[in-house]
Amino acid sequence: MSKIPVTVYAEMTPNPATMKFVANNYLIDPSTSVEFTSQADAKGFSPLADELFSFPFVKGVFIASNFVSVTKNEALSWDFVAQELRDFIRNYIADGKEILIRMPEEKPQAKDENEKSVDTKTFTPSEFDDAIKGLLDEYVKPAVEGDGGAIEFRHFNDGIVTVLLKGACSGCPSSTATLKGGIEQLLMQHIPEVKEVVAEEG
Repeated sequence: MSKIPVTVYAEMTPNPATMKFVANNYLIDPSTSVEFTSQADAKGFSPLADELFSFPFVKGVFIASNFVSVTKNEALSWDFVAQELRDFIRNYIADGKEILIRMPEEKPQAKDENEKSVDTKTFTPSEFDDAIKGLLDEYVKPAVEGDGGAIEFRHFNDGIVTVLLKGACSGCPSSTATLKGGIEQLLMQHIPEVKEVVAEEG
């Protein structure tokens, strides 16, 4: 079986625990992205993520258009493992193995006894949803993907825009600054009804 010519390069992200491995071709449909936080999560959905979790230091895998972001634990520094992961991902793609068999379904929000669960279904779509999505897609998405992550619009209610950050952006120390400084300013500038932007925990 002939191998597919593939180049993969590693790139640091603003999140020191996450590194982005960029391929020279699309891995999954560019309009989607998928994140796994354990091997059990990945089983039956992404054979690539499943195999990456076999590395003892891997604790998160995020796949979008042409890159895979890997989040590691504190056990080893990137100096020791980046090359190994890059080679593994490149060989995996070159062998033509399946990256994603099917998309996992959205998990319903966990409900705490004392806490009201914020479920998207309880929010009626607002007249600003399309404008907000448009701004996020045009200005925010490319930058966030450049950092090895993704942003998803959740809902707009009472002046508050809720988004979900995934990949390298999830749990990244600088993501709060990006959210408040960049995204909130951008949306408020274009849509005066927006008062605040908050991130939903993924």
